[in-house]
Amino acid sequence: MPKPKNPVFRENMYTLPNFLTFSRLVSAPVIGYLVLKSNHVWAAPVFIYACFTDLLDGFIARKYGLQSIVGSVLDPMADKILMITLTGCLAWIGNLPLWIATIIFGRDFLLGLSAIYYRYVSLPTPKTMKRYWDFSIPSAEVRPTTISKYNTALQMGLIGVSVLKPLVLPSLTVGSQALALQAISGLEYTVAATTILSGLSYVFSKTAVKILSEEEIEERRMNQLTLMAKRKTEKTRIANGDKDKK
Repeated sequence: MPKPKNPVFRENMYTLPNFLTFSRLVSAPVIGYLVLKSNHVWAAPVFIYACFTDLLDGFIARKYGLQSIVGSVLDPMADKILMITLTGCLAWIGNLPLWIATIIFGRDFLLGLSAIYYRYVSLPTPKTMKRYWDFSIPSAEVRPTTISKYNTALQMGLIGVSVLKPLVLPSLTVGSQALALQAISGLEYTVAATTILSGLSYVFSKTAVKILSEEEIEERRMNQLTLMAKRKTEKTRIANGDKDKK
C-alpha cells in the first residue's frame, strides 16, 4: 500500500505580532495620503505608530515564541510597502530628492522579482495560484542581512526626517536651518550607499534566502503542535482553577 502523505502544514497566521504587522501595512496608504495633502501634523504621529509597531511585533514574537514564516515574509513586506509608498509621495511633493527615490525603487523592484522567483521554486507541489498566495504554507524563509537592517533603519530615519521637515524647519533660525539641511543631505548620501550595498548583499549572500526542506517544514509543524498543546493545557488548568475557586 502507498504510504499516506502528511497533510499540508499551515502555520497559525492569527498572532498578535502578525496583527501588528498588518496594521503597519494598512497604515502605509493612510500616511501617503496625508503626506500628499501636506497634512504633516497627522502624518507624523501615524508614521511614529508604524515605526513603533515595527519594533513591538518583533519583540513580542521573540519573547513569546510566536515567530513564523508568515511573519518573516509579512514583516519586511510591510516595511517595504511603507517605504515605497512614502518614498513616492515625498518625492512627488518635493520633500525627497528624485535620485534617492530612484535608487530605493530600483533596489526594491529587483528584490521583489527575486522574492516572486524564490516563492515559486520553493512552493511544494501542486504549484497553483491559490497556493502561491497562501502564505500560511511555508516554503522559504527570508533572513535580512546585517547591512539591510542598518539600511532599513537609515531609510526609516530619512523618511521620518522628510515627514517632520515641514513642521520643524520653519521654527528654526536661518543658521540652524542651514545646518539641518546639511545634515539631511549627508543622511541622503548615506542612505543611497547603504541601499546599494544592501541590495548587493542579498545577491551574494548564501543565507539571506533559505528554501525550507520537507524535514524543516515537518519540524516546524511539530513545534507548532507542541506549542498549541501547551497553551491548551494552560487554558484548561486556569479554567479548572477558576471552577475550584467557585
